[in-house]
Amino acid sequence: MTTDAFLADCRARLAFDLLSNTWNAVVLWALRDGPRRPVELRERIGGISSKVLTETLRRLQFNGLIERRVGLEGRGRVEYGLTALGETLLAPIDAVGAWAFAHGDEVMAAQEAACDSAGERGGAG
Repeated sequence: MTTDAFLADCRARLAFDLLSNTWNAVVLWALRDGPRRPVELRERIGGISSKVLTETLRRLQFNGLIERRVGLEGRGRVEYGLTALGETLLAPIDAVGAWAFAHGDEVMAAQEAACDSAGERGGAG
């Protein structure tokens, strides 16, 4: 990959776009152990509204990362599961999570320092 690969419209930008939405990665990660019903996903994830979950599931399905399955045991029982393509994103999501675990305190310290610095400039004027 060339250094310009991230500048032009390309597949790398597509991948970053997919992972830049917080809920995309969270839902994919929540499906890593197998198919789940929407209510199970909401319980497992926490902090996501039904509307946002539905939008995320549709977006992931549109991109071929998950599939919607209608169960045979009950009418209307719908589950979502990872496709083979969706499974390929689990390793990068895990890597980003590991990075966040290792460096999250440093990022938060930098943010706090930036806020403190901005507050000092604003108060001195």
